[in-house]
Amino acid sequence: MINTVVARRYAQALFELLDVSTIEPTRMALTGLGQAMKDSVELRHVVASPVYGADDKIAVLAELCSRLGCPPVGKTFLGQLVRKNRVGFLPEIAEAFAKLADAAKGTQPVIVFSATAIPPGEQDQISNRLRTMLKREVEVTFHTDARYIAGVQIRLGNTVVDSTVLSRLQAMQTLLTKE
Repeated sequence: MINTVVARRYAQALFELLDVSTIEPTRMALTGLGQAMKDSVELRHVVASPVYGADDKIAVLAELCSRLGCPPVGKTFLGQLVRKNRVGFLPEIAEAFAKLADAAKGTQPVIVFSATAIPPGEQDQISNRLRTMLKREVEVTFHTDARYIAGVQIRLGNTVVDSTVLSRLQAMQTLLTKE
């Protein structure tokens, strides 16, 4: 809970510093850095270890930031995160910043999971139906996961609409094990 509050504050502060043309490059860079923090044990070690000084940590993050196309204000922001010992919140900050960027664009990110790949024509139908229902632009990403067996799961922020066979089986299991 505290992590998300801190992340939202830092994301909001960065968002307010940027002009419209630098929001999307900053978003992409933060998302990449956040994913790198999640995926790389070595990177987490460098930014968390007291063996490395603040300048070393800033240099590593600035180099990554440059490779990801981050504007200069983003590099300065990362330096502040290191100095304030908040760089561990980077994945949460990236997520909060992405939400702010989507809200500024007026788009709603939607994730659709299915057991098998959905054909492009059906993907367009789903996107159009979601756009009509939500009465705003949507940015739909489609993922496949064989565990779902059949059906689809749609995630709109914190709201999940789940019509998969897996969720029904899990609900039945819960119901049967309670008695």
